[in-house]
Amino acid sequence: MSKEIFFRGVAPFLFIVAVTVLSSRPAGADEFSQGAGRFISGLADEAIAALGEKNTPLAEKEKRFRSLLNKNFAVKAIARWVLGRHWRKATKAERKEYLALFEDLLVVTYTDRFSRYSGETLEILRTLGNGGKDAVVYSRIVKPAGDEPLAVDWRVRKREGRYRVVDVIVAGISMGQTQRSEFASVIRRNGGGMEGLLAEIRKRVNRGS
Repeated sequence: MSKEIFFRGVAPFLFIVAVTVLSSRPAGADEFSQGAGRFISGLADEAIAALGEKNTPLAEKEKRFRSLLNKNFAVKAIARWVLGRHWRKATKAERKEYLALFEDLLVVTYTDRFSRYSGETLEILRTLGNGGKDAVVYSRIVKPAGDEPLAVDWRVRKREGRYRVVDVIVAGISMGQTQRSEFASVIRRNGGGMEGLLAEIRKRVNRGS
């Protein structure tokens, strides 16, 4: 299975898997790490409350997901990191369109998979801080059919008093790194400029609308 297929097939599950969140944190966890764990627990609760209704119209689901995304994820920071060195080479107009398209791509892709929810739960196992800057919240997706749980780790950063997700690692594979490699490949195939990538993201967004 290619990384691209893995990203598209698995990552969209992560916003809809949590009907019940089971927390188990080490007694000696520092305050920053505990806060990161509570943040992910709250994100899971908020996601299912906002998006779990199967009869909600698609446009409303997209609206709710966009709000959830911008509130809880460092979308612009992730988008810039995913683009890598090509961000510096992009024009102001290209950067503006790219940021808007990146957000649209996440909204369209993830909302399209909301109907695939089938009773999975997200169990938080532990949190590990990194000097008060970042923390990793280790969790797993538990499937009702008794299949092997799927490891999902959330890299969380606190800035200006707010926690935000900066990366999700599924079964040891960074979603940010996967998309960074994919975007770089698209740019290379299209002569090294931004237009090829922007055109590709436009197509994906339009297919989902």
